[in-house]
Amino acid sequence: MSRGKHALLLRLGERIKRLRKKKGYTQTDLTVHLDMNRGHLSDIELGKREVGIITLQVIARGLNTTMSNLLRGL
Repeated sequence: MSRGKHALLLRLGERIKRLRKKKGYTQTDLTVHLDMNRGHLSDIELGKREVGIITLQVIARGLNTTMSNLLRGL
């Protein structure tokens, strides 16, 4: 994975994690709400996994935001 791509994934993951915590969700809380595997969310938050557009939309909706807000300025 290229450094630029990895840095982008890290920033996106950090943003998702920060918003999740701001909303008061644990990873388990959010993944149960989203019907998603906790390990998958953990990998996304750590920048270890690329995020598909459908998954990003599901996460955005679960956090009461938009994909645009999650991606803005990355």
